[in-house]
Amino acid sequence: MATAKTAPAKKAAPAKKAPAAKRAPSAAFMKPMNISPALAAVIGATPMPRTEVTKKIWEYIKKHKLQDAANKRNINADDKLKVIFKKPQVTMFEMTKLVSAHLS
Repeated sequence: MATAKTAPAKKAAPAKKAPAAKRAPSAAFMKPMNISPALAAVIGATPMPRTEVTKKIWEYIKKHKLQDAANKRNINADDKLKVIFKKPQVTMFEMTKLVSAHLS
């Protein structure tokens, strides 16, 4: 007696989601902020949004090779950054908190 093999049932294709509308950036992040003199020594004195401030600081850190070699999440402060950070080394998560004190 031979049994016929049945093909496995095909799964229905998942319904495609409608493309999400592109999110507009929050107005709070895009508002130009005034920069303290200590921070201006690192990134310049022109008012800029928080996102640009963070980008400029990272450009400075990478240009001067201030990331810790053993742990890339740590930033070794040079003389200009010590004024902002108030300690010789910070994590990248602490950095944004410390920099926000220099924005108004």
